[in-house]
Amino acid sequence: MTSGDERVDLIALRAALPPGLSTAVDGFERYLRMEMNRSTHTIRAYIGDVVGLLDHFAKLGGRSLAELELTHLRGWLAITRTRGAARNTLARRSASLRTFTAWAHRTGLSDSDPGQLLASPKSHRTLPPVLSIEEVTSAAELSITDEDETTPVGLRDRLIIELLYATGIRVSELTGLDIDDVDRHRRVLRVLGKGNKQRTVPYGAPADRALQHWLTEGRPTLAREGSGAALLLGAKGGRIDQRAVRTVVHQRVGHVAGAPDIGPHGLRHTAATHLLNGGADLRAVQELLGHASLATTQIYTHVSVERLRSVYAQAHPRA
Repeated sequence: MTSGDERVDLIALRAALPPGLSTAVDGFERYLRMEMNRSTHTIRAYIGDVVGLLDHFAKLGGRSLAELELTHLRGWLAITRTRGAARNTLARRSASLRTFTAWAHRTGLSDSDPGQLLASPKSHRTLPPVLSIEEVTSAAELSITDEDETTPVGLRDRLIIELLYATGIRVSELTGLDIDDVDRHRRVLRVLGKGNKQRTVPYGAPADRALQHWLTEGRPTLAREGSGAALLLGAKGGRIDQRAVRTVVHQRVGHVAGAPDIGPHGLRHTAATHLLNGGADLRAVQELLGHASLATTQIYTHVSVERLRSVYAQAHPRA
């Protein structure tokens, strides 16, 4: 996550770029937003990487992207590596630079695409720990205060845990839900995922009960004139934001004895893990999670080894 000081530094670096390079950053940002439809978080990360590269390039005398070469890209990445950048960070920065140079070449700002020759270090994908079924239940049903079970905020917070675990959706997808996105008759959600791709995700009876309590007893109390159609509301009646959801998850899981500290992504990971451990098909889990690539879903399978060992022990004659 980018700190406030880092954001100030980025703004200063961007403002100090030579005009030709600054204009290129503006154009690349529009491309990411308008054509690639990247998230705000991704755009911020990519632009930060590109500004860092171009600041390095400008200090070496570069004034035009036509002068940008592979040695400049490798040199900047080498500097960030010596400053302690993790492999995951280096891999992302390499991807940012490749996207940038490909865009610059395609738009005529550069005669070549040096990024296509840039090797990328393989990142070590680390996943958050997994909650047990009992820990998820405790986090959902927990009463942090004596009145927690019956207050509007308490009902909302329980629903947050239930929906994140029941569906495995992203926190951004959760906060973007409207009331009309819920089909309680079929127990499914209409979710708008990355790249504005829509998918239908089922949920179970516990989540439906939490929905019932929230819609009848919780939401009407918090709803205000500006609440609109948002399913989940903040304490002041507006659509709840991602930061508030993360706080809810960390707080409720933090009150469960022995449970690891996880956020919304940890509940997504937990849902995927429990599905696979229960025998769900990998492609079905891919569809539920909204992964564009099956390879992304496969990173969850490492935690299913114990299930495979159990099946092997029961089925193999020489186990």
